[in-house]
Amino acid sequence: MAAPCRRMASRSVLQFLSCFSRTAAGNSGFRQLSSTGVCRASVQVQSVTEKGRSPWTLMAAVCLQRLPVVSADYSPIERRFLEMQQQLEFEKSVLGDHELRLLQDADRMSRKQSGNYDSDEEDELGDQDIVLAQDLEDSWEQKMNSFQLAPRISADVDKDLTSLERCLTDKLLLLAKQQVGGEKLWLLPQAQWQEGETLRQTAERALASLPAAGFKATFLGNAPCGVYKYKLPKAVRTESSVGAKVFFFKAILSDSGPPAAPNAPFLWVKKNELQHYLKPAYKMKVDRFILGL
Repeated sequence: MAAPCRRMASRSVLQFLSCFSRTAAGNSGFRQLSSTGVCRASVQVQSVTEKGRSPWTLMAAVCLQRLPVVSADYSPIERRFLEMQQQLEFEKSVLGDHELRLLQDADRMSRKQSGNYDSDEEDELGDQDIVLAQDLEDSWEQKMNSFQLAPRISADVDKDLTSLERCLTDKLLLLAKQQVGGEKLWLLPQAQWQEGETLRQTAERALASLPAAGFKATFLGNAPCGVYKYKLPKAVRTESSVGAKVFFFKAILSDSGPPAAPNAPFLWVKKNELQHYLKPAYKMKVDRFILGL
């Protein structure tokens, strides 16, 4: 009786295991992988990777500014306010040492002319010449009249767009002539992003790659201040290369380096001069983050 029971138990267990294996294989798709399946899977992964690549080329540009060298001229309302402020300060101020000396000299001269003068004051000085405060003022005035200020505006220098000495009262912006497609355009210095570097490093490389420039700049942060997107002409546009996205970074000129050559491929322009060199769509994006030029 025990033997038939053992046979039935073993048979039922074997049947159960065989049914489970068939069910699992049917539901889960457990089967041996073939070489054809592996190749098909690798092709699918490669196609997904290619689809994930962006058709836009990443660029970084630097907005390099030269700050004003001298202060701007006063406007009429600023000049009137300055004169009023100086008058108020003069009325509320106390006499200085030089002004007190002027009063003492005037009092001494008046007493000497009136005959009420003590000669002991001159005896203390002996043969030394008495230098009055008015004499000092006269000598100072002569030196002031012979002194000539440097000109604030030079017409010849202001016409040279490659010179950093032009328009000393204004902020200037650096433009560089660069190849875009089949033409050369005036743009902010830019370079294509390379794998392994940040966008700010790309902008620094764009500035350092300018020929015979030698500019040293202080970048104002690691985040871009603006972005410009453009498409390539249809003749050269492909599925993998549609256009470019340019990210702008602000920087302040700290050292100009050696003087630039007259035919250098860059310009220093004011904000109101950008319209003569930049295309309208590009200029509209640049105007958004250039203030007070």
